[in-house]
Amino acid sequence: MSELPPDHNADDQPGPLNAFDEIIAEETTRDPDLAVIEAGSRTLRTQGGPPDADIPTRPADPEVDKALREVETELATRWGETKLEPSVSRIAALMDVLGEPQRSYPSIHITGTNGKTSTARMIEALLGAFELRTGRYTSPHVQSITERISLDGAPISPERFIETYQDIKPYVEMVDASQEYRLSFFEVLTGMAYAAFADAPADVAVVEVGMGGSWDATNVIDGDVAVVTPIDLDHTDRLGTTHAEIATEKAGIIKQGATVIMAQQPVDAAQVLLKKAVEVDATVAREGLEFGVVERQVAVGGQLVTLRGLGGEYPEVYLPLHGAHQAHNAAVALAAVEAFFGVGAQRADALDPDTVRKAFAAVASPGRLEVVRRSPTVVLDAAHNPAGARAAAEAIGEAFQFSRLIGVVGSSGDKNVRGLLEAFEPVFAEVVITQNSSHRAMDADELAGIAVEVFGEERVQVEPRLPDALEAAITLAEEEGEFAGGGVLVTGSVITVGEARLLLGRG
Repeated sequence: MSELPPDHNADDQPGPLNAFDEIIAEETTRDPDLAVIEAGSRTLRTQGGPPDADIPTRPADPEVDKALREVETELATRWGETKLEPSVSRIAALMDVLGEPQRSYPSIHITGTNGKTSTARMIEALLGAFELRTGRYTSPHVQSITERISLDGAPISPERFIETYQDIKPYVEMVDASQEYRLSFFEVLTGMAYAAFADAPADVAVVEVGMGGSWDATNVIDGDVAVVTPIDLDHTDRLGTTHAEIATEKAGIIKQGATVIMAQQPVDAAQVLLKKAVEVDATVAREGLEFGVVERQVAVGGQLVTLRGLGGEYPEVYLPLHGAHQAHNAAVALAAVEAFFGVGAQRADALDPDTVRKAFAAVASPGRLEVVRRSPTVVLDAAHNPAGARAAAEAIGEAFQFSRLIGVVGSSGDKNVRGLLEAFEPVFAEVVITQNSSHRAMDADELAGIAVEVFGEERVQVEPRLPDALEAAITLAEEEGEFAGGGVLVTGSVITVGEARLLLGRG
């Protein structure tokens, strides 16, 4: 929820950098918080690597594209995701007039600081492999607003997105008229997701919170399973300045009698979560105790892991994602699905291991250590806080073994950019500082000033335009020679990653 790529409509003109400039010029009147990055549909991956990511492009039909843009424009008039009023009263009122669609299916609710979307995708894949019809709601999107609402493992079509919006629009306006503040962008999208899942109908919803938990718009569901991915310091101006304060907000998704799947946490955060579980008579499964990662080894295009779930061990699971953090996300996702099926409570037997292996082998997580170009290799990662940056830095060193890595960093102004840069300092030979097209982007010169303090002036280059920054980084990586193993990591923001996809995702 903290990051949202801008919307751009790429054409087929030669020279993607020039085309990008034209797109930016055309979009100056639009709210960059409601844009859609038009990235290429082709990405280059290592052999045996991740499946093609489900990243939709703009609708081919001009009329559908026009209608989708009209919906985006209407949504742009609402509060963006960074302007919040901590209350669920408006979304609750919308659910009431819609007939409580979120009550028509069971749900798995996911909160935490990092890893939520990847974990949600893994849970979705596992449930789908066991022949359940899934609805998944995640944020932010990398390329298209339709990515946020998925059915059966794929984003809903633009036509269905438009239809869903038009169906609930009269009720949205009714709630707007009765409340002190209109429904926000995120609240309307949440209402659309819950309505779409009920209409499908979905057998189970996999729902990622936008921010926090207690007053997040998604928190009008009663999740049978509450998942808490690792908690760290992010959105401290809204959620609190300590792990315990942030955990207090996130614990709000733990409902009466639910099962809590808890990733490894700082001690003070774990204490808060366990206390809330006791208060609402919830059952807790903790990573490292009731479940976890038994073994992992790097494999071509990902890793091979042995996971211990609530019902036993699952050996030789191929996960086409890089990094120890993704292995831990996989353990959390597996335990969540086991809990949903009653493993460890109503039943003692494990899930079918072959089905589990098949599900994990099909997982993709766009913008998470995603390779989009070779020679030199360019990798995209949406890390935007220090914890995410530390995980990405460790993973890229393990999986790629670049002889020289050049960073391209463009961040939002409300982030702990110093902490992010410090996490990457040991792995970046040089860093190219830039900024994305969002109004929330940190000014390149301001970011560069912090980067010079972290890296030293001789290791910092400033290119305010992202196309120039990518070109400069690729040139620096190529100085190693064609076979020397230089690489580029683009990071700092989902917005930056989405725009880089536009420029580099065409193969």
